[in-house]
Amino acid sequence: MASFEESLKQLEAIVGKLERGDLPLEESVRLFEEGVKLSNACKSDLEAAEGKVQILLKQKDGSIKAGPFTKPE
Repeated sequence: MASFEESLKQLEAIVGKLERGDLPLEESVRLFEEGVKLSNACKSDLEAAEGKVQILLKQKDGSIKAGPFTKPE
């Protein structure tokens, strides 16, 4: 599985190719599908990170404590 940074870099490359507008339709559709998958993976990673931050910040006594967090499916 690619890291968030790798997925984002791949997504940026796909967007660049699609923005040029010089690809055949079939290739554009394939790249678009791949981009959607990468976008969803990045969104999931960001949501997981946000959840971890929220868990760390929610201590009532002012202390910072990590709690269990499961990555959304």
